[in-house]
Amino acid sequence: MNSKKAPAAAARKRLLILDDHPMMREGLSQLIGNETDLSVCGEAGTGREAIELMNRVKPDLVLADISLPDTNGLEVIKEIQALHPGVAVLVISMHEESIYAERALRAGARGYIMKQEGGKKLMEAIRRVLGGQIYVSEKTSATLLESLSAQPGKGKSPIKQLSDREFEVLQLLGQGKGTRELAEQLHLSVKTVDAHRANIKRKLNLRTASELVRYAVRWVETQSVN
Repeated sequence: MNSKKAPAAAARKRLLILDDHPMMREGLSQLIGNETDLSVCGEAGTGREAIELMNRVKPDLVLADISLPDTNGLEVIKEIQALHPGVAVLVISMHEESIYAERALRAGARGYIMKQEGGKKLMEAIRRVLGGQIYVSEKTSATLLESLSAQPGKGKSPIKQLSDREFEVLQLLGQGKGTRELAEQLHLSVKTVDAHRANIKRKLNLRTASELVRYAVRWVETQSVN
């Protein structure tokens, strides 16, 4: 009698999808479901839902957007890494890779891929990250290597000089949020938000609050176009 057993479905790598658009989650779920070595173990529309699901579904990888309705996706990545350090995160986003990929990797993600890439590229990225490697586009890989060899601060864009929290404040300012609204959403004091605004102005060489808001609005608009 042959005692060998066929590979069980449980051997499939388990993926949790984090995206606030139901149609996007459904499309990704169908795409992943066609693969023999992958399965979707859960879906979440907010960062909080994803964190709460983690203990129950125990994913091997989180496929995450960074534009979320309840919190900044970079903060979710950091929280996932703090609570579940063995779980890999692959960011799939509409936002320009040259701006966000480095921040996502610093937060703990193992890869970054744009949403307009095809399914074949996505599967390649998923398997590479699950295999312990880092996945970014060739262009971003070259940029990151160049930035490592460059002199500190040389050729660095003003936006990239912002901390993750300052970057988040700039985004929310560009979306029309006021200081008190910002403080409530980020669970910070008004004084702390004012300090972040001051730092952003200094780093971006802006003199007044109105200049800061105009810059933030224009920047968010350019990101929306991308």
